[in-house]
Amino acid sequence: MMNLRSFLLACALGAATLGAALPAAAQVYGGVYVQTAPPAPVYETVPASPGTNYYWVGGYWTWNGYRYVWVRGHYAAVPYSGAVWRPGHWVQGPQGWYWRPGHWAHPY
Repeated sequence: MMNLRSFLLACALGAATLGAALPAAAQVYGGVYVQTAPPAPVYETVPASPGTNYYWVGGYWTWNGYRYVWVRGHYAAVPYSGAVWRPGHWVQGPQGWYWRPGHWAHPY
């Protein structure tokens, strides 16, 4: 019969083996550095707008801790008059790729 110490050791070795098969990622201020570049964007057909005060926010790749996953675009209500959407994007830094989220802003 396996004792607790042997069981925990087996679990730790299994987790280490599984972790070696996944792309490396490192934590960075609320996000992650990912060692592999994101895939090319998915081109989406933009549906008709639900109203005049809506803006199409395009889809993007997100990192779920193991791989990139596509988040589909959607319409968002413009929060104030003159607001412009600055899309999120992946940036390559010295430690890998990291995500800069999109946001509403005043025009330049």
